[in-house]
Amino acid sequence: NNGNHSRSARTNPKWGKHNMANYVLVHGSYQGGWIWQPTAEKLRAAGHRVYAPTLDGCGERASQIRHGITIATQGKEVADLMFYEDLSDVILVGTSTGGLVICKAAELARDRISRVVFVDALAPQPGERVDDIVVRDPNRPQVTTELTRGPSRDDLENRLFADMEPELRGWAVDRVTMHPIEATDAPGELDGFWSQSWPATVVRCSLSSNPSEAHQRRTADKLKAEWHIMEAGHYPMLTHPDELVGLL
Repeated sequence: NNGNHSRSARTNPKWGKHNMANYVLVHGSYQGGWIWQPTAEKLRAAGHRVYAPTLDGCGERASQIRHGITIATQGKEVADLMFYEDLSDVILVGTSTGGLVICKAAELARDRISRVVFVDALAPQPGERVDDIVVRDPNRPQVTTELTRGPSRDDLENRLFADMEPELRGWAVDRVTMHPIEATDAPGELDGFWSQSWPATVVRCSLSSNPSEAHQRRTADKLKAEWHIMEAGHYPMLTHPDELVGLL
């Protein structure tokens, strides 16, 4: 496959319903595949095939943290998943910093992608860093180790997840893990994505402060993407799964 995970020349068999779609849902920082659980369940109930992988060093794979986990290696993981599961016509969805990962994965698996969807997601332009996009509160410093960084539990409960119902908030806070620090930036790593055109959708969550509306409108303009606004915070896959499934 020339290392780029293109589809083989043979005709792939089609399984299941004619209207079935293949979704690959990619989480953001401090998360794992668990963040997509309500949305994935509803997509599967509608007859779709859904994958919500947990990226290397995140979620239940946090114990594997080490040097060398980057946007490029996480993007390759997602491209490998699509290859080994023999997926085609994939709707590739990313949220938050998962936007960087889907850009890299799409570039590596071009022939498998039907559409890229950015759900309140970051999409840095060539040479741009995540810290150029995300506005951080200096009064809420992140917890940082040699290999990871992330919010404190107080920050999660009182800011990031503050719009959630108490039971859901507690469930989500308990599952947060620190994010591989080398996988938060990729200046130049996404140039191959931006040099191509893609069918795309951008979903802006109007109650979320990061990434900004201006950043997301720029993404939509660059990709000539469909544009949708949800009245939701940064985690609509947990708080508004029905509405998000409707858009997806």
